Amino acid sequence: MKKSLLLLLIFGSFFATGHVDAQFRSIPGIVTDSFKVRYPNAKSVNWLDNISNFKATFMLDTSKYTAKYSSKGEWLGSSKRINQDALPASVKDGLSKSMYAGAPWQIRMVMMYYLPGNVTQYVVQVAKSDFQKKNLLFNSDGVMLKDNSTL
Repeated sequence: MKKSLLLLLIFGSFFATGHVDAQFRSIPGIVTDSFKVRYPNAKSVNWLDNISNFKATFMLDTSKYTAKYSSKGEWLGSSKRINQDALPASVKDGLSKSMYAGAPWQIRMVMMYYLPGNVTQYVVQVAKSDFQKKNLLFNSDGVMLKDNSTL
């Protein structure tokens, strides 16, 4: 009975503390080695096991990046937040021609994605209000690929 109560208290404390970043398995060497080859100058690297992949957050120069790797060490992509002014002219043009250009839509956030095959994409989050938000995905030519609602 005492053991059951103790186990209940331990598991209950995990749920009561909210979000817990627990690392239950170590990051495979093949993953960290692949990361070091791609980002040899990365600083302040933190790893997270996402069950189906591994995510590294790190600093490179003055930017904070996130990179994802498969359990086999394959790079799945990287991202970083950028200023709206840093969007390429083609993406700005594509946004200006969309139904999300200008009032009442406002740009809230811009992310730059680097994907395998030397592909670069941009996510522009626009919002009318705190409840009406869209994530707009553009390719590097300024073509909108998706417009997903977000919470």
